[in-house]
Amino acid sequence: MQRIMIVEDDVELNQSISYSLEREGYITISAHSLGEAGCLFLQECADLVLLDVNLPDGEGYGLCGWMKGQRKVPVIFLTARDLEEDALKGYETGADDYVTKPFSMNILLKKIHVILRRADAQGRNRYDDGFLKIDFDMAKAEAGGKDCMITPTEFRMLRLFSDNAGRLLTYSVLLDQLWDSGGQFVDKHTLAVNVNRLRGKIEDESHKYISNVYGMGYQWLK
Repeated sequence: MQRIMIVEDDVELNQSISYSLEREGYITISAHSLGEAGCLFLQECADLVLLDVNLPDGEGYGLCGWMKGQRKVPVIFLTARDLEEDALKGYETGADDYVTKPFSMNILLKKIHVILRRADAQGRNRYDDGFLKIDFDMAKAEAGGKDCMITPTEFRMLRLFSDNAGRLLTYSVLLDQLWDSGGQFVDKHTLAVNVNRLRGKIEDESHKYISNVYGMGYQWLK
């Protein structure tokens, strides 16, 4: 479940937004000042921040820049300040969107959905379930805290499997997708050898990832 931080000093509005988000399945984290938001941001792993500009202890612009400096988190400003220069300043500090009050909750929910989907797509170069961690950009993988010696072909297999979690990938699909100019994959037997070698590197008794669907193909279980 994705977590959204709401930084809004109007208690009633904060609660109203929280209620609407929770009805959509989000977990909410409420803050009412810059100081409170800064502390919670370091403690909680928010997937997106809704941020007011006018707060009791200062403006949200600085907080937005600070959050963006800590890690890549989407920020949407929710504010009554509707001047063009205010919006431009918001975008200059790194905001992903700038929404003025009063606003439509349905529109806000759609904006949140789109921004989170975009952020998720941009973050797909990493896989991490706690046991298996893969950095596709750096071509590194570890299982149970130990580095795995993964070949380029095995990384392509990991990307294909993890991008299609729960979906049956037939032998023909895998052979087509994993074929390279050297012709490494030429038949199902060679594919099976490579899959088994990969399983030996990333799996243990408690963590199974690749299932052989007999006579059809393979499936990523996570």
